[in-house]
Amino acid sequence: MLMKNKAEEAAQQILQAFAEPNDLPKPIARVFINRKDGSPCRKWTWRNQLIVAINGCSDARGFRQWEKVGRQVKKGEKSFRILSPLARTIVEEESEKKRVAVYGFRGTPVFGIEQTEGDPLPVSSDSIQKWLHNLPLREVATEWELSVEAFNGEGTRYLGQYRHGKGIALCVEDLSTWCHELVHAADDRNGTLKGNKINQEVVAELGGAVLLTLLGYEHDADLGGCWQYIQRYAGTDNEKALKKCGELLDRTCEAVGLILDTAESLGADIQTVTV
Repeated sequence: MLMKNKAEEAAQQILQAFAEPNDLPKPIARVFINRKDGSPCRKWTWRNQLIVAINGCSDARGFRQWEKVGRQVKKGEKSFRILSPLARTIVEEESEKKRVAVYGFRGTPVFGIEQTEGDPLPVSSDSIQKWLHNLPLREVATEWELSVEAFNGEGTRYLGQYRHGKGIALCVEDLSTWCHELVHAADDRNGTLKGNKINQEVVAELGGAVLLTLLGYEHDADLGGCWQYIQRYAGTDNEKALKKCGELLDRTCEAVGLILDTAESLGADIQTVTV
């Protein structure tokens, strides 16, 4: 209850700042993750890389691809599927030029490296793995048995994604996206991540800003970007967007409180700031 009360205080402070959006700082620039390791999945579309990441895997390949690098799929492991294009060659009648046309997609089974055993692969993307490991409140995701993975970010439609009970995938190196997805996870555990998509996104975005503000990461809370995001979902009219935040304030603070309560129960060294 104490943590929820602190969250409410921080949320009220943020809503006061939202009331004068012209005074908010400019949204922070996003640093997209670009993993340059030797895995063939780094050449896949961002959508397929996202599928790999939200399945809790840092690398994924087909059965034969793993055999080629000296690894075997463990007995009893189940594959998950990425989308592979179905294409055919078309010859234009007049010019007789050939072109390839995609006419659909099929699911191709792959296995994550965690589902295999055998020869070790070269360690890569050390800096990204270190950043993921040191994320604030990472221990909460671990306690909730959620994987946290990164995927290449250029050209994506998403900055991050939470998959129900499975994991969090990030394609940008910023704390606001991380906390946004963690609040989604908390909202899910509270049984309230359902129904209206607008409500889900406002709770996650406002909750992420509240969480970072309480932890003393004022810059990373990105209030300017947070307000723009909420307006995109709740309406560009300031009064309408503020009203939506107010309607969801209790649910938002419940999610933030659950995250902080979990961290405290784990003995994490968290010190919230006075707002």
